[in-house]
Amino acid sequence: MRASSGSKTVKDPTPKTRFEQPSPLRRLLVHLSPQRRLVLAAAACSLLNKLFDLAPPALIGLAVDVVVRGQQSLLAGFGLATVAQQLWMLALLTFVIWAAESLFEYLYDVLWRNLAQITQHRLRLEAYDHLQQLELAFFEQDSSGRLMTVLNDDINQLERFLDRGANQILQLITTVLVVGIGMAVVAPEVAMFAYLPIPVILWGSLRFQRQLAPRYREVRACAGDLASRLANNLGGMLTIKSFTAEALELEQLSRESQAYRSSNARAIRLSAAFIPLIRFAILFAFLSILLVGGFQALNGQLPVATYSVMVFITQRLLWPLTALGRTLDEYQRSMASAKRVLDLIDTPITIRSGPTALNLQLVRGEVRFEAVHFAYSQRLPLLQGFDLVVQAGSTVGIVGATGSGKSTVVKLLLRLYEHQKGRILLDGRPIEQLQLQDLRRAIALVSQDVYLFHGTVAENIAYGVSHPDRDAIQRAAQLAEVAGFIDTLPDGYDTLVGERGQRLSGGQRQRIALARAILKDAPVLVLDEATAAVDNDTEAAIQRSLEQITRDRTTVVIAHRLSTVRHADRIVVMDSGRIVEQGTHESLLNLGGVYANLWRVQAGEGSIAS
Repeated sequence: MRASSGSKTVKDPTPKTRFEQPSPLRRLLVHLSPQRRLVLAAAACSLLNKLFDLAPPALIGLAVDVVVRGQQSLLAGFGLATVAQQLWMLALLTFVIWAAESLFEYLYDVLWRNLAQITQHRLRLEAYDHLQQLELAFFEQDSSGRLMTVLNDDINQLERFLDRGANQILQLITTVLVVGIGMAVVAPEVAMFAYLPIPVILWGSLRFQRQLAPRYREVRACAGDLASRLANNLGGMLTIKSFTAEALELEQLSRESQAYRSSNARAIRLSAAFIPLIRFAILFAFLSILLVGGFQALNGQLPVATYSVMVFITQRLLWPLTALGRTLDEYQRSMASAKRVLDLIDTPITIRSGPTALNLQLVRGEVRFEAVHFAYSQRLPLLQGFDLVVQAGSTVGIVGATGSGKSTVVKLLLRLYEHQKGRILLDGRPIEQLQLQDLRRAIALVSQDVYLFHGTVAENIAYGVSHPDRDAIQRAAQLAEVAGFIDTLPDGYDTLVGERGQRLSGGQRQRIALARAILKDAPVLVLDEATAAVDNDTEAAIQRSLEQITRDRTTVVIAHRLSTVRHADRIVVMDSGRIVEQGTHESLLNLGGVYANLWRVQAGEGSIAS
């Protein structure tokens, strides 16, 4: 099935501004600030490990110096008179250095991995928590597959970089600084040849980095498109099968997968060319040290021990630079992922909670819409000067054609969208002033599109209720006329409903959702086409239950089937975002207008006049 937003038109949620955003690395460091001590400890262990790792070439030089110069060696100056004493000291130093190197390798490995896991956990929770606070329009404009990629793949990519890449960068910088300074001190003329390729390598690395960055952004975008396609198709498998569109969907998925493969291939071709080019720069430096240093050692201009150290240390200086391409590759991948994650976290929250707490025990449930204006994004206005009063404890039915604005009224009441003008009040208080969670706790919604979570029947009925009582769950099921069906299930209330409740019929899911709303016991009950998927007998049973449920409770019933609202205290008829008729069932029939015409059609007594 085709994604509603179009797989190629999904955009990053962060709005463009004329101010350039900080780099993803700087933004990431801000989010890492609570782990500052852990970052510093891990970095210190990485630096100490590299310092001890660079010591063995110096030990080799000292060993050569002892063998060649004997009692005139450098170690002899520290009071070690005999060669044997000097060799034993070298052995002791070697043991200490190797032990220290191993210790700090263990420590940095543990610390960096812990940092990676903590960061992964915190960022995923922060991103998901922020996502839950975004308005409903955000989810309608974006794809669930792309968001899943951000919350899962992108955060995992960032975790992989912190696990390995950060340590590699620190150790590479340490190597270049320590070895470069050391070579400059002991043999500046020879060291110059080791320095020559470094600017070339750095220039090439930065150039590769600039070219890789947009390619990896494209890779992550294609990954999101592919995930969106898969999530969309898995959710629409019934439609795919019923329309025998398997071949079509496989072809479309093949195109998405090929786009991801091609974008990866373009990035791989560029990153793979880096190391071979760097090898030649290193080869030039190594040959220069080998020849120039060798001739100086033969002529007595350079001590043999120093020459030995230079040959070994040159590899330690330059060879790690071959890993620079791989490290930059991981860095660019992780920064592309970090940008997507942080862009999601930085998406502005447009619907903010109000400051006033709401005591649910004192809520009467009076609802008022006063001159409310509302339009969906990039669409014509739907509600213009909309007025509606629902008295506390009364039942109001809202009917009308599809697109007349019935469900929009409920979404505005729950602040799933923000109205542009006018006021919406609960018990005389504007809903913008109320704490958002308190407002929504005061309203129990049974929507037209029922969503059940993968879990048991009891868990779905008790969803959102802390420490639910089993007897209360069963009473709610009985009121919703679903208890008899639940008793026929293999495990009763402990039967798993499957993902999205796919093991149940539409009517069964809707009755479980009604039981969920009953158990919530909110002062305001909203039924948005709550009986649309049930048969006539079940609807009649639910109507009997509603007589008990709605007693002393404010109830708004949105329905297409007029039989659902015929016993309401007042029925409101909407058309194109306006109230065109209102009254009781009998008064509206006597009026002979829109409602009466709809009733005759549904009763099979006539047709809608053109």
